Amino acid sequence: MVDDSRSGDTGEGLLGRGRVSRLSSREEAVEFDVVSVEVGEDAVGILTLNRPDKLNTFNTPLASQFDAALRQLDGERLVHAIILRGAGRVFCAGIDLDEFPGKSEQEYRAWTDLMERPLATMMAISKPIIAQVHGVAVANGAGTVAAADLAVAAESARFGLTAINVGLNCVGPVIPVSRSVGRKKALELLYFGELISAATAAEIGLINRVVPDDALEEETRAWARKLAEKSQVALRSAKTSFYAAADLAFGSAMSYMNGAFAALCTTQDAAEGVAAFKEKRPPVWQGS
Repeated sequence: MVDDSRSGDTGEGLLGRGRVSRLSSREEAVEFDVVSVEVGEDAVGILTLNRPDKLNTFNTPLASQFDAALRQLDGERLVHAIILRGAGRVFCAGIDLDEFPGKSEQEYRAWTDLMERPLATMMAISKPIIAQVHGVAVANGAGTVAAADLAVAAESARFGLTAINVGLNCVGPVIPVSRSVGRKKALELLYFGELISAATAAEIGLINRVVPDDALEEETRAWARKLAEKSQVALRSAKTSFYAAADLAFGSAMSYMNGAFAALCTTQDAAEGVAAFKEKRPPVWQGS
């Protein structure tokens, strides 16, 4: 579990190591206070939702900073894999209802688009994201877990699409959830708004692994390190191709993937990987 005191304190620049409150890229730099970012020596970046007093619920600043941090981490050469986690007692309890009242339909549409934007960005960026889940992940929190490429959860974690219980619904988060668990299970979660255990979430495909609570951070970090050691060229191609093909008809998807694989075959990393395999030695990835 992440300590409640974790925050976006200013530390070394991202091109150094440690905790940072701002990332710089070709885009305008964004100051972070409700998310925080750390970069480790193992090429793993950690993005923390940092509103522990509000159970890491999405509001306008968090959604905006979360989206910006994802995009800028994706452009950071020292980061090969990303862990997404929540500060305090839970991963994320959805959207902050303090921002809900008094909007017009057009204003609700713009607000909802902002709340859901980071979920789309998670799948659009090229670096793999592992959600590290403790406490609860409900409503937009469950959608965030589903939008991650992979997810590891503590045994005590709970998940749900709970907005139906307050007269709303989770029709945004259910999109990534349905792509993980299928139509029947997604509709069951959407209609009933009940919580499910981590074991059930793994059984239906919402998450990948369930680990003891006290091993969550260690197990997630170890998995991220394994990803960070892979060819980043091959990994980037795998993720971007997977999501690009997901919306295509079967034949078109196969054709797209064949083109992506052919392009990958021409890279230096592909040549190095095949040579290392034949020579029975570890590969030295070139990054191109």
